[in-house]
Amino acid sequence: MDNSADMDAFKDRLSQRARDTSRPALAHQCRGRDLTEAEQALATALAKIYGEGTHDFAAVADALSAAAVVAPKSGCTDWTADLLAEELATINAELDAAYEAHGYGA
Repeated sequence: MDNSADMDAFKDRLSQRARDTSRPALAHQCRGRDLTEAEQALATALAKIYGEGTHDFAAVADALSAAAVVAPKSGCTDWTADLLAEELATINAELDAAYEAHGYGA
């Protein structure tokens, strides 16, 4: 007995569910709040910097400074490795607290 047609239908249904946008709460289920514009700008800059192969915090901080990215919490643009660590820790703590209070499934 050949079950390949049943398996294809099952795979098609899984693919459709993966594309299903009728459940927007699941799109960012790990967030209790949206990122601020400054946080999103930092995330975009970090993705670009890491994507270019820079991984050392000091070098990442230099790249953020060169790009004049505004630190979301302090408002600084003269990045250091310590400032980068502090900004990321503060943002993470705020996102964790927001998820605890408002996250999907929290």
